[in-house]
Amino acid sequence: MSRKVLLIEDEPNIAEAIRFLLTREGWQVDTHGDGTDAVQVIQTAQPDLVILDVMLPGKSGMDILRDIREMEELAGLPVLMLTARGQSRDREMAENAGVSRFMTKPFSNAEVLTAVRDLHAQATRI
Repeated sequence: MSRKVLLIEDEPNIAEAIRFLLTREGWQVDTHGDGTDAVQVIQTAQPDLVILDVMLPGKSGMDILRDIREMEELAGLPVLMLTARGQSRDREMAENAGVSRFMTKPFSNAEVLTAVRDLHAQATRI
């Protein structure tokens, strides 16, 4: 069973912390820090799950999410969205765009692990 995560996060400290956490749990983690070509990176990597920051250089996580939800081959891909801004408007926009789960920074390691495990389990049951 594949356990591949693509983490799209431009903050190196956060990206490294999540990569370390998930790698320790047996996940293969690829990281990418730019929104401009993120959709192409997702298509190429073919991950089981995407962790996507809202605020990225080049293109926002919201726009990336909308783009992948419009693509037939990526429409069902689980997406965990991370944001430093926890306003309900951001959450609502993400839910309308088709996010699988939404998480506000700062978050605990346990929260990230639980979200990734849950989303992967849901995706593999389908």
